[in-house]
Amino acid sequence: MDFRPSVLPSFRSSLLAAAAAGGAALLAGGCATTPVVSYGDATAVQSVTTEFSSTDLQMIAGKMVDSMLTFPPVMEMTASRRPIIQVERVKNKTMQHVDTESITDTIRTKLLRSGKFRFTDRTTDQETVAELQAQNSGGLTDPNKAVAFGQQEAAEYILTGNFSEITQSAGRVSDVYYKFTLNLKNLRTGILEWSDEKEIRKTAKSSVIGF
Repeated sequence: MDFRPSVLPSFRSSLLAAAAAGGAALLAGGCATTPVVSYGDATAVQSVTTEFSSTDLQMIAGKMVDSMLTFPPVMEMTASRRPIIQVERVKNKTMQHVDTESITDTIRTKLLRSGKFRFTDRTTDQETVAELQAQNSGGLTDPNKAVAFGQQEAAEYILTGNFSEITQSAGRVSDVYYKFTLNLKNLRTGILEWSDEKEIRKTAKSSVIGF
């Protein structure tokens, strides 16, 4: 290699350029870091805002199921058999976008796991009809083993619910009151066998900028 004075400046420039390029690559790689993901407790209390949260869902579902299962007439009703219930999707009467289907599913699952009830599921009727049609007219199923139409059990009770809110604000304070109501109705007699409601109140105070 030629180390004459006229060559050294050019060689140094090449080294500096390579070092700068390497540093830029390291910086670029540092900016594109992979986020660290960790698991949290799904039952932990969540109180970030006054909006309806997962904590509220768990609280409502748990209290409602306990209320229904410990109600004396319901205990008598389920003492020797498992009544069939149709659970309707909870109606959202709030101004928020609340996934009431998730609330409905949680309540139904908890009641089902109690072993006290059986449930019909109207949300899968379209798929059920398509399967029965395939079995009875598709030509692929043994006619002696195909499930005929009109064989399903009928619901004896229907469980309906409403979810509402009242919001008030004054200055930096915001107050939200939630009310959740469930009703169990006897489809044969029209009698309301059980009803209960749970209330949640959340209050938030916004901070003053600069303090």
